[in-house]
Amino acid sequence: MPWFPVKKVRKQMKLLLLLLLLTCAAWLTYVHRSLVRPGRALRQRLGYGRDGEKLTGVTDSRGVRGVSSTQRAEDSSESHEEEQAPEGRVPNMLFPGGARKPPPLNLTHQTPPWREEFKGQVNLHVFEDWCGGAVGHLRRNLHFPLFPHTRTTVTKLAVSPKWKNYGLRIFGFIHPARDGDIQFSVASDDNSEFWLSLDESPAAAQLVAFVGKTGSEWTAPGEFTKFSSQVSKPRRLMASRRYYFELLHKQDDKGSDHVEVGWRAFLPGLKFEIIGPAHISLYTDESSLKMDHVAHVPQSPASHVGGYPLHEESSVDMLHPDPRDTFFLTPRMEPLSLENVLEPCAYAPTYVLKDFPIARYQGLQFVYLSFIYPNDHTRLTHMETDNKCFYRESPLYLERFGFYKYMKMDKEEGEEDEEEVQRRAFLFLNPDDFLDDEEELELLDNLEPTDGSLQQSRRTPTPAASTGTPATPTPPTSSPPDEQTPRHSRALNWASRPLPLFLGRAPPPRTAEKSPSKVYVTRVRPGRRASPRALRDSPWPPFPGVFLRPKPLPRVQLRVPPHPPRTQGYRTGGPKVTELRPPVRVQTTQGGREGHLHGQGLTEPTVDLNSSVETQPVTSFLSLSQVSRPQLPGEGEEGEEDGAPGDEATSEDSEEEEEQAAGRPLGRWREDAIDWQRTFSVGAMDFELLRSDWNDLRCNVSGNLQLPEAEAVDVVAQYMERLNARHGGRFSLLRIVNVEKRRDSARGSRFLLELELQERGGGRQRLSEYVFLRLPGARVGDEDGESPEPPPAASIRPDSRPELCRPLHLAWRQEVMVHFIVPVKNQARWVVQFLADMTALRVQTGDSHFNIILVDFESEDMDVERALRAAQLPRYQYLRRTGNFERSAGLQAGVDAVEDPSSIVFLCDLHIHFPPNILDSIRKHCVEGKLAFAPVVMRLGCGSSPWDPHGYWEVNGFGLFGIYKSDFDRVGGMNTEEFRDQWGGEDWELLDRVLQAGLEVERLRLRHFYHHYHSKRGMWATRSRKGARTQ
Repeated sequence: MPWFPVKKVRKQMKLLLLLLLLTCAAWLTYVHRSLVRPGRALRQRLGYGRDGEKLTGVTDSRGVRGVSSTQRAEDSSESHEEEQAPEGRVPNMLFPGGARKPPPLNLTHQTPPWREEFKGQVNLHVFEDWCGGAVGHLRRNLHFPLFPHTRTTVTKLAVSPKWKNYGLRIFGFIHPARDGDIQFSVASDDNSEFWLSLDESPAAAQLVAFVGKTGSEWTAPGEFTKFSSQVSKPRRLMASRRYYFELLHKQDDKGSDHVEVGWRAFLPGLKFEIIGPAHISLYTDESSLKMDHVAHVPQSPASHVGGYPLHEESSVDMLHPDPRDTFFLTPRMEPLSLENVLEPCAYAPTYVLKDFPIARYQGLQFVYLSFIYPNDHTRLTHMETDNKCFYRESPLYLERFGFYKYMKMDKEEGEEDEEEVQRRAFLFLNPDDFLDDEEELELLDNLEPTDGSLQQSRRTPTPAASTGTPATPTPPTSSPPDEQTPRHSRALNWASRPLPLFLGRAPPPRTAEKSPSKVYVTRVRPGRRASPRALRDSPWPPFPGVFLRPKPLPRVQLRVPPHPPRTQGYRTGGPKVTELRPPVRVQTTQGGREGHLHGQGLTEPTVDLNSSVETQPVTSFLSLSQVSRPQLPGEGEEGEEDGAPGDEATSEDSEEEEEQAAGRPLGRWREDAIDWQRTFSVGAMDFELLRSDWNDLRCNVSGNLQLPEAEAVDVVAQYMERLNARHGGRFSLLRIVNVEKRRDSARGSRFLLELELQERGGGRQRLSEYVFLRLPGARVGDEDGESPEPPPAASIRPDSRPELCRPLHLAWRQEVMVHFIVPVKNQARWVVQFLADMTALRVQTGDSHFNIILVDFESEDMDVERALRAAQLPRYQYLRRTGNFERSAGLQAGVDAVEDPSSIVFLCDLHIHFPPNILDSIRKHCVEGKLAFAPVVMRLGCGSSPWDPHGYWEVNGFGLFGIYKSDFDRVGGMNTEEFRDQWGGEDWELLDRVLQAGLEVERLRLRHFYHHYHSKRGMWATRSRKGARTQ
């Protein structure tokens, strides 16, 4: 047994422990210094943040550290290098709204071979026509980062293409000039991010500097110190090594686009300099690769395809789960077991246009919509902020008046009359308020003036007034009613109150009865038109009190009214005004400034605002918005000189000083009082009931028509009663998944019933069948005369209520083959995405009864046939055509390649996102010899994705069309002669011939059926003008 010096160890125990502590301290000091040098000081790692708050961030399954709640509350401009989880896009999910499982992170660890000739430039990937100014918007692009629009190179880290709505991804290697601590800074308009790796591996890239996170932040060119997040911490680099970097930039449609990266040695006083070609190199050479070759594209934490933000509840109703989305996975009941449930009946709706001549493109007017139950939430409620076409009111009306006409305000006592006067003052008049000619004449004859002076003031000036001699008042004589009767003013409620006292005495209290509720309307009579001189001499603008504005407008007068002399008793606040009398208008000459008084006992002239002279209709070529309110005599006279054009304007300050000196309040109008306790009454409004089954081509945000619940439940109850009577009560109804109704007011309505049933002693089953609710007395034979209709008494209730029957030749096939026909040309990134979607559709649904037919017009950016062979599709066909791109010819060539006439051909587009139930929807709505299917697709807007859909329904487009091949051949196929070198209108022309052949066209908005936003730049080998660059 070997000897161990236990006694010596015990004696030197203290020295050994001291040596151990010194060794640990030296090691910790070394580790600390090695971390401080690159600028990464030790941070708190004990699980607690500032102020003792415990951090909630944990490491997720992808190995990316989560961000704590305290860090998210900080300003977005602060730099956090440890936040490496980017704002990526949501993975391509087949079932939107379902449970999400983060995919594994696919990072690039192995770099391609590097050569010396790579120096002097870096890789540049361009993603065009994508809105938004944040880098997070770029990550939501469907093709980011593998399939850019353009692949090229750049010779320095400062790029400004002078374009809009694009994103850049610049990546490569940085070669430091010398060893030492280096600081980096990025500047851009709009947002940008600069990522740098610790070595040449993209997987180790870290965010070191950025400009903004929301898209609203930007800097001027060369402004490297605007935000604290722009400048990185010092990093230790070595000249003998190369470091992978990645620069992401997003530009919206505004501003001067630019992005640049500068660096400097970590020494005081040094400025940032742009990283030039001497210190950069390519990641790899892409010049000889095609666009579908993506194995070389690096995937880093900045741009990997798997990252996405945490799932948040979407505000889009259509994204919420619905049983329709996955109901096709439920086993379907055998159609043979349902044949004898209902008695057969002929199906020939009256709206079918068989052999009916229609004009070109007139078929759009003969496509009717179906009603849906329950609500499928296809109405784009989140887009109605800017587009309110769902409602019947015009946009201009809603912009001005809103929806107040649907509300009945609860009025207090004494409030109704005041609001009624105000309502009429703004010309919201009821038809009953206007008088007939006989009633008006009778009423005007019974009205008498209250004072003779008032009657005299309403007379037309006599010729003596033009010579300067004072006119003597004449006794009242008989004259037409429109010349001597007072008119009720349409001004606001203040017009009926006592007027402010300016001159003279107030009129005595009137004891007359309450004025009638009728509105006296000034009628224009033939032959009584006012002369132009009378219109020019009218001192006040037309319609006083109607076009009122709280802010004073420039006074525009056809002729400056004469100014009466000013005396000491001009203001009401003067002590000499002791007696108030009714005011009388003064008649003056045009050349003099002083008027002559003719009223009894009057010392100063004044104006009656309710006189008929003020409300006489005046025709002027000036805009009514430029005409100010009626100005009282004496107002603003200090700054106006009669007869001097251009001197009639006065400053608002002098008017306010004058009003202050006179003791009048500064504000001419009182502030609006807000009644916070106002309540109202409203009835339940169902705007869906106001819609019809007409194909509305004007509104692109309204969803499918809604079927009333009572009608849907009644039809389902009838069918379940007949079903259980046939099968002895074996089935019970679990829920109504979908009911579709096509209405025919003459013969009845067609229904598609989709019910989830529970079989006794078995499992759940899916019932999806067409039924017909025939109206009483409606009888029609089969259109071909082969299947006469049974007697109507066999399917009509004794109480003459409509009853269900089974329509003949209207049954859909579940396993029929569907052929997707897509013409393509130079669309590599979209072809790859389309094939990936079709592969995912087959894997997730297990349905292999579909075929992909790609018609390639000599694509140069990828090998389409090789991509088809690599895709895991159940079957495919590749057709190659030469010449220019022709959509009609390509679709016709694809249909000709289909051999089975009893299969469905779906004329498709390349930029489509398909819902999971697309195959089932096409089969249900295509019936050979009866039905064709034209689903409405939602066209996404710029910067929008299927997981954040913002756009509108393509209500005018019929390019996505499903039909049986036999019916397609019967109508004549595509018009390849007329639409040879162009497209646009070929779908409407095909629709005309389909309707004339006697087929119905089912038109429905499908959930999660999107058309991706894309640019037409570079499509179909179009040439770009290189010289037409925006300066």
